[in-house]
Amino acid sequence: MKVTIKRIDKDLPLPRHETAGSVAVDLIIRETATFAPGESILMPANIIVATPPGYMFMIAPRSSLSRKKHLAMRNSIGIIDQDYRGPDDEVHVLLYNFGDTPVTIERGERVAQGIFVKIEQVEWDEVEKIDAPSRGRFGSTGGYAGT
Repeated sequence: MKVTIKRIDKDLPLPRHETAGSVAVDLIIRETATFAPGESILMPANIIVATPPGYMFMIAPRSSLSRKKHLAMRNSIGIIDQDYRGPDDEVHVLLYNFGDTPVTIERGERVAQGIFVKIEQVEWDEVEKIDAPSRGRFGSTGGYAGT
């Protein structure tokens, strides 16, 4: 699949699949920033992506981000819509320092990954009742209902 992309800073490489089996591309941060404990910073990922119709561009943290840096994506995942592609619509990653010491992310570091996910828009068929037994509340699958 070919996807139209614009880099903000051409000195940094395009996102790429790091191995032949990688399903996501690693996103590269455009600016250096130091995070104090408990601080969140919106980090620019250097790209504007024209997400193709029928897809979303999903942003997720790299698996080593929390283990090595004590950083997490504040919103867990990010969803880049098909119409988020204007000249000022650079992809950003909201990072949060959950550790006890300051952490620095350097320009050019890979902190997140992006993957194109096939989607469909829905049309609701609203009813008064859905015929199915209740399973329980949130967390009920593992036997935690009522706790």
